[in-house]
Amino acid sequence: MPEFDLLIHGAQPFPEIGIADGKIVSFSAGPAREEIAATGLHIFPGVIDSHVHFNEPGRTDWEGIETGSRALAAGGGTLFFDMPLNAHPPTCDAASFDLKLAAAEKKSLADFAFWGGLVPGNLDKMEALAERGVVGFKAFMASSGIEDFSCVDTETLRAGMARAAQLKLPVAVHAEDERLTNQWTAQMIAAGATSVLDYLNSRPVLAEVLAIEEAIQLARETGCALHIVHVSSYNGVDKIAAAKESGVDVTCETCPHYLVLTDDDMEKIGARAKCAPPLRSAGAQQELWRRLLIGRITTVGSDHSPAPPEMKTGDNFFKVWGGISGVQHTLPLLLTRFCADPYYGPLSDQANPYASQSLQLLAELLATNVSGRFKLPNKGKIAVGFDADFALVDLKQSFTVTKEDLFYRHQQSPYVGRALTGRVVQTILRGNTVFKDGQIVSPPAGRLVKPQR
Repeated sequence: MPEFDLLIHGAQPFPEIGIADGKIVSFSAGPAREEIAATGLHIFPGVIDSHVHFNEPGRTDWEGIETGSRALAAGGGTLFFDMPLNAHPPTCDAASFDLKLAAAEKKSLADFAFWGGLVPGNLDKMEALAERGVVGFKAFMASSGIEDFSCVDTETLRAGMARAAQLKLPVAVHAEDERLTNQWTAQMIAAGATSVLDYLNSRPVLAEVLAIEEAIQLARETGCALHIVHVSSYNGVDKIAAAKESGVDVTCETCPHYLVLTDDDMEKIGARAKCAPPLRSAGAQQELWRRLLIGRITTVGSDHSPAPPEMKTGDNFFKVWGGISGVQHTLPLLLTRFCADPYYGPLSDQANPYASQSLQLLAELLATNVSGRFKLPNKGKIAVGFDADFALVDLKQSFTVTKEDLFYRHQQSPYVGRALTGRVVQTILRGNTVFKDGQIVSPPAGRLVKPQR
């Protein structure tokens, strides 16, 4: 009888991986029902994207779980955390969770987890969300841009953090100071200053840093585990690192767009590169990159936030929808950025003494650290007993992002036309191939993943 259901051989840095019942069971060869010859490829743990907006239920004309999870798989992803907004209704109570779960079980190509919302008026709903298995609670410290998902004031956030601490779940915050961003936005619009540059000036680093400081103080008071999402500035990362060293349970995420795009790119690309916090200068980006390399940033998530093309046009840049479509290219974007760094690249060069170090860091940022921070059992690591979730990547292959290659509902992205190095050849979920050579090759089979509390 075959020893394995699947044997993957020839990939680096694990030349033999034996899989049975969807789990990794061995790192030695043996008879198998199926074999994958992966010589010349690098094997990563499947990307876990802890920050996506697939907008289901209610706004599937923006994206939807079906197309969003297909794009994730095309980028080597095997698990996503869907944010409570921009779904309608947002995932702020048990009933809305159940609606999203029903949709994901039917449509998702990848495994999935859900964030619950933390908004004014739903503190009494948090326990029910925890019982259903949310990975944590998401709050906005500035306007979300969505009418049915309000931002929190200080007292609501403090009370929500205290409740989350009791439930042994983290709180993730969008950290920008509401008072300052509202004030500067109103001043710009009143003066008729509505260009890309005006928008950039209305959301400076100061607004992010002040909100991060407030969130850290509340986490210190309540004992809540805090995760700051999409940190755009090295200043913010340094505040988080200092707080962590002082004993606060705080981590942070950044996004590929902050590591590869700058404010100059936003001015050139326009609405497809609009996000909040906004893109920063090239010098600030380099400092953020250095913080990532020394381990001050815990995870990288795409913050995939699509919208129909008609919402990404207009003369008033403050009114066009802010959100970047990027879930399909997180891994190759970071691989390319590493290759561009004079210290690390190229990663495919066997003579490069830093290649294994940088590839391991990528695996940690995109999978292992995500699983560890959010206490996901048997996910995010290539180790015996863990789910057989993999991305097989050709590190030597370069390609240019085209609209035609995008699996999104709307074929738009700030990365279209960008040359990347490191093509995802095959994506495997629990031992089953879901994406191969540019094609989706499996029906939806995603499962809900719950954290260990």
